[in-house]
Amino acid sequence: MRIFSGIQPTGAKHLGNYIGAIRNYVATQERGEAFFCIVDLHSITTDYEPEELREATLSLAALLFAAGLDPDRSTVFVQSHVSAHPEAAWLLGSVTSFGELRRMTQFKEKGEQQEFVSAGLFTYPVLQAADILLYQTDLVPIGDDQRQHLELSRNVAERFNSRHGEIFRLPEALIPEVGGRIMDLQEPTKKMSTTGGTPQGTVGVLDPPETIRKKFKTAVTDSGTDVRHAPDDKPGISNLMEILAIVGGQELSAIEARYDGQGYGAFKDEVAEAVVAALNPIRLRYEELRADAAELDRLLALGAGKAREASAPTLERMYERMGFVRP
Repeated sequence: MRIFSGIQPTGAKHLGNYIGAIRNYVATQERGEAFFCIVDLHSITTDYEPEELREATLSLAALLFAAGLDPDRSTVFVQSHVSAHPEAAWLLGSVTSFGELRRMTQFKEKGEQQEFVSAGLFTYPVLQAADILLYQTDLVPIGDDQRQHLELSRNVAERFNSRHGEIFRLPEALIPEVGGRIMDLQEPTKKMSTTGGTPQGTVGVLDPPETIRKKFKTAVTDSGTDVRHAPDDKPGISNLMEILAIVGGQELSAIEARYDGQGYGAFKDEVAEAVVAALNPIRLRYEELRADAAELDRLLALGAGKAREASAPTLERMYERMGFVRP
């Protein structure tokens, strides 16, 4: 089984990224041949600072390894290190319609937030399709917000196969049943985000323990006292329950039963301690890796070499089937 997922380096990674993506990566690397890509080319579709992009790329690489991605079991690489990605994206653009791209929800949302809307922001779902399809991917671990993009990738693959012959596998999404969308602790009807969320409601993966405890202690709940999973009526409590269920390995029903009639104080404390226990070892390992630049460079070079080797056959078949004269 081939597994692929990509993650943008921009923006400090938070608990939602860890639960919805990174934690999934670590689990799925046991299920097959896994490729995890730091999609730096996607990060230039909106305003950015070059030095910040360089730092963020290295920071994310260290974080992925610190969280448990094993270079002996997974291929971890930087997108711009593998030229097959932009090449395949240009070829796939010929089987992607303007209407499909115009309907993408994230393009609409991000486009409304800025005066200058780059062509890259409009076409980046095609590059995302190339990222996935190049590796003959079977399974894509993603958050719920990426479901539409994966459907586009499948549509593009089907259209290419129909016009040029069977080349691509059709990937399936792996979305966690619980924790697929972690919400802001202060505004629990909004997704946790380092750009659109609240500072106090966003738990950073690299936050020190005391900062994490403080953020959970002040998390917004509701006027009741019962710990019950009801996302529509109790979004704050439901969000905290989902976090505890994931990082603490507990069933939602068991959490409800344990806190029946106890109120929110002790419940919030348990959620905070479970998150600290999950994230603090990652933070400490991350600091070790950032202090060893040569080792981090070695790991990324190893991943890029493996990714080039794995993606080259698919790209070559694309050129051949589309009628290009190859050297």
